[in-house]
Amino acid sequence: MDHRIETDTMGEVRVPASAYWGAQTQRSLENFPIGEDVFPPLFIQAYAHIKKAAARANESLGVLESRLAEAICVACDEIIEGRLLDQFPLKVWQTGSGTQTNMNLNEVIANRANELLGNPKGSKSPVHPNDHVNRSQSSNDTFPAAMHLSTLMALNEQIYPALDALITTLSQKVEAFKEVVKVGRTHLQDAVPLTLGQEFSGYLHQVRSAREALSAVTEELCELPLGGTAVGTGINAPEGFTEKACAYLREQTHLLVRPARNRYALIAAHDVFASLAGSLSRLAAALYKIASDIRLMGSGPRCGLGELILPANEPGSSIMPGKVNPTQAEALTMVCIQVMGLSQAVTFACSQGHLELNTYKPLIIHDTLLSIRLLSDAVESFRTRCLEGLRPDTRRIEEYLEKTLMLVTALTPKIGYERAAQVAKKAYEERKTLKQAAHELGYLTEEEFDQFVDPKGMV
Repeated sequence: MDHRIETDTMGEVRVPASAYWGAQTQRSLENFPIGEDVFPPLFIQAYAHIKKAAARANESLGVLESRLAEAICVACDEIIEGRLLDQFPLKVWQTGSGTQTNMNLNEVIANRANELLGNPKGSKSPVHPNDHVNRSQSSNDTFPAAMHLSTLMALNEQIYPALDALITTLSQKVEAFKEVVKVGRTHLQDAVPLTLGQEFSGYLHQVRSAREALSAVTEELCELPLGGTAVGTGINAPEGFTEKACAYLREQTHLLVRPARNRYALIAAHDVFASLAGSLSRLAAALYKIASDIRLMGSGPRCGLGELILPANEPGSSIMPGKVNPTQAEALTMVCIQVMGLSQAVTFACSQGHLELNTYKPLIIHDTLLSIRLLSDAVESFRTRCLEGLRPDTRRIEEYLEKTLMLVTALTPKIGYERAAQVAKKAYEERKTLKQAAHELGYLTEEEFDQFVDPKGMV
């Protein structure tokens, strides 16, 4: 048979025979055919960790038979190891509490546990999705717990390694470029000189600061509302469940999770995700600035700034032979714009906690995990395919340094601001060097000019 019949409190449902999910998952598939967005494997795996920890806690508290708990844990381990991930097809755009996804976990785990115990899918015996897999739990406390846990996992496994590698590469560039004196620019106009290393030190500080801002949110993410069940009161959860479930999660994930100081807040509101969205947006803004600067300095190669030589990764045009484009910078800046937009969506969704429940949970975690993944991948791609191979065009840099009028700034302490401005104006209008203009105006001898105007001394 292609299908089997499963039941829930609303009646019979036809479920694909090969599926491990059950009636409630199937209803969600049919009732929410909205878009193509599904929860990423990391979120499902984090949720399986929670179900495993709950089963272990229930067993230790004597409210779940050991053989049932063991079968549940084995099924959870299979999900955590990456198996059965095709059994979680539900769209993000469903109920705002994530109830259908919670039931998807409950049904898959129950059916796989029953199979391990020698019973067919759909039997609900001896393991029931609600009575056993979901024991001492509600969607309202487990879904936000999975939100916190999966975000911690994403930060530790994705964004932090990518940023740490970026910081290392930027540090190397700061050292490598420390002797390269170049023209500074403000308002996209010539300014006083600085070294390319100093310029890159600004980028390094931006990334480090953004990394620190993300780390500051981690502490609050470690709080989990497990055991709060429906509204935070803990109804139907035995005493000690929260502490034991968190202890098992620490053992399973090596993350320092702990019971929430206030479960009501973590079920009805998700303020920490608003903070995280702001930190991710801050990182995106910093990365956008860095990538845009590198793209500007690499413009050319002959008719742009041309101060940086970017790695040539692929042909840049289908019509112009030999054209090479700053594609890695373009990809990173597009990701940054996307993340800034997602940050706004998350912030607004976090404001929508009404009474005892925020019902925008799927959107919040989907956009958060998507932002982390996009930034992680884009940062690593930009680092390895652009930043590492980046090198200065010293000949072009020196050429600009010789031409810039803003070296006149070094004369201000000697001849005054207004006279220095006259020198710059005369040099520009008559297409002369600053040295020639200063000498012709009678303000300085050529020897005095050389003494005061030393680009390396100005940095």
